[in-house]
Amino acid sequence: MDEVEVVVAHSERATLRVGDVFLKVDADQARIDVEVEAMALVPVPTPEVLWRKPPVLAIAAVPGTALGRLGEPSTASSAAWAAAGAAIRQLHEAPLPPWPGRRRRGPDELAAELDGECELLVTNGVLPADLVTRNRQVAEAAIRRWTPVFTHGDLQIEHVFVDGDEVAGIIDWSEAGRGDALFDLATLTLGHEEHLDDVIAGYGTDVDLDVIRAWWSLRSLLGVRWLVEHGFDPSAPGCEVDVLRSRM
Repeated sequence: MDEVEVVVAHSERATLRVGDVFLKVDADQARIDVEVEAMALVPVPTPEVLWRKPPVLAIAAVPGTALGRLGEPSTASSAAWAAAGAAIRQLHEAPLPPWPGRRRRGPDELAAELDGECELLVTNGVLPADLVTRNRQVAEAAIRRWTPVFTHGDLQIEHVFVDGDEVAGIIDWSEAGRGDALFDLATLTLGHEEHLDDVIAGYGTDVDLDVIRAWWSLRSLLGVRWLVEHGFDPSAPGCEVDVLRSRM
């Protein structure tokens, strides 16, 4: 019998791997519904859905290896990073999904969420006040009106798999929906600023780099407390706290 590997597990969801099959167990059925529907719509490689029996979704492993991991140097080539940028452009040019997206939906809502989170970070002593204040200033550039595109919504570096210099598959679509294109680009390059030029070259159009940097600060500020509460370490080298410190 194949060994059962716990890929990720916390109070909201868990992912197990048995051989070439991933079993995703999610307390929120809506996330699984979005994931399956998004994978059926997007024009980029995704895992094959094997079966569903709520609250479990079984999908096949994609070939290749992850583009990298947060907190570790990426061994992927510049061409692979550029291919990731090209795949993201394909996604963003696809017709909008029929659902609005699960994340915040506009600049006012985003600003209110960020202000509340910054207050909690300081009040609870999670991060120093000067670090939060500086990154809140940087994050301001991301709080603006944008033209919605089909976004992945959680395009972490570990969710993009490459085989050589080609994108072999993109996984974990539960946060997909209408959103800001630069949020996807920022999420992919979080903690890997050295590969931003490669991604933008593959993406193939001019983007506002200040907004991408603002999203690095904004995503990190919004994520630190959640990560701590769910057993992750955002202060590990190269991770979210280091991203925030790099803006000082």
